[in-house]
Amino acid sequence: MNRFFPDWDGWLRPLGPRVRAVRQQSLHHLEQLFAPCLPPGALAQADDGPNSRARIYTVRRTFWGFLWQVLNPSSACREVVRQIQALFALHGGRAVDEGTGGYCQARRRLALATLQQVRRATAAHAEAKGQRWWCGLTPKVLDGTSASLPDTKANQKAYPQPGGQKPGCGFPLLKLVGVFSLATGALLDYAKGNKHQHELTLLQKLLEQFQPGDVALADRGFCCFVLLAQLLWRGVGSVMRLHQARPADLRRGQRLGKRDRLMTWRKPAQKPWYVPAAGWRKLPDELPVRVLRFTLRVKGFRPESVTLVTTLVDASAYPAEAIARLYARRWQIELWFRDLKTTMGLEVLRCQKPALVHKELEMYFIAYNLIRCLMGEASRQQHAPLERLSFKGTVDAVRQFSGALAQARSKKKRKELLARLWEVIARDPVPDRPGRREPRAVKRRPKPFPLLTAPRHKYKEIRHRNDYYLKHNPRKNKGLN
Repeated sequence: MNRFFPDWDGWLRPLGPRVRAVRQQSLHHLEQLFAPCLPPGALAQADDGPNSRARIYTVRRTFWGFLWQVLNPSSACREVVRQIQALFALHGGRAVDEGTGGYCQARRRLALATLQQVRRATAAHAEAKGQRWWCGLTPKVLDGTSASLPDTKANQKAYPQPGGQKPGCGFPLLKLVGVFSLATGALLDYAKGNKHQHELTLLQKLLEQFQPGDVALADRGFCCFVLLAQLLWRGVGSVMRLHQARPADLRRGQRLGKRDRLMTWRKPAQKPWYVPAAGWRKLPDELPVRVLRFTLRVKGFRPESVTLVTTLVDASAYPAEAIARLYARRWQIELWFRDLKTTMGLEVLRCQKPALVHKELEMYFIAYNLIRCLMGEASRQQHAPLERLSFKGTVDAVRQFSGALAQARSKKKRKELLARLWEVIARDPVPDRPGRREPRAVKRRPKPFPLLTAPRHKYKEIRHRNDYYLKHNPRKNKGLN
């Protein structure tokens, strides 16, 4: 350039470094906080293929923008675009298009394999400093849940809505089965499917997550001979609530203690369709299990009898009381799903196509694991019990402290802010309220709108809401004529 335009050399030379500097910038308020939890090079540009070009929405910038959306429920793509516009304006870059099309295309270009790699890395980071805390075993909890998707043709085809809903009036249903670490609360792995797939079927994809020395905790929906035998064949113990279809007669079997019996379960005559033939032949014909019963007493409620089944048959190594206390902690997974679905907004996803839904799921789980990593670090630094730390309080602290970390001008100041962040998280515990009763009921009444009983383009709307209200409340009609 300077050979043909020597007078322009001094003006053009700074443009190259400036453009490169702007293109390397990202959303520092999240990257400064969570980058150590990610594997190095996971968000690098590809040498060839979809993410090889130097774009405004690079892999790193798109990933952190997507993560910011997940951590801020109900935030639109337009807000991420405005952040990128502000970033380029701050560093003297060129103007960024006002529309969200470029950012949405960049989200579609994110490789699902890359997001899965990052999710596994965040789970491993949370587990790295965990410890075996129950009789030398590592407890892992599994359970199922569901999420609602936007009502599009693509989503309906992959994840049909429940049969009881009329066409055009319901929403696609995505079923999930997750495996969590009881020690750290991190999501280790998950499997997804539609309404036609049972949770036991989805769980077959997650059996490799269980290693020798683990113990699996689950509710009665997973209690069956096949799963107990599959886990035991892998060297994994199980503690589950006895299925309601199984007899719970403690007069049978060998007595190991008070309300503690050693029994033998026999292999079913028919192979379940979801178990491969080779795996079915590996299962034993008989399975020794312990069936024990304990009484759950909560102040203000009637005592409830709970019957458990476990493959930990050594009564001296695994006392019945310790097993009962371990199973009582299984309820933590319900709180973790609540953190995902209610606090973070996983209950209703927003992407219009299954491929993007899968990436959105990964981002939710990545964000969840990153918050669990931060909670675990705060617990270790401040010597606070991890189960008492508030997930919602940690998310709120991250939103505020991440901006301050991005403005810190020295490593010393960033370390001080991180120490302060851990202190703030540890000083905001969940109150210990034993016996507190919280019924699932709504106090605030919804507005008296009619229900959508037909597809929206066929539905006949009632013009006046007051007329609809008076029609369904005839007592309010008296004295009006």
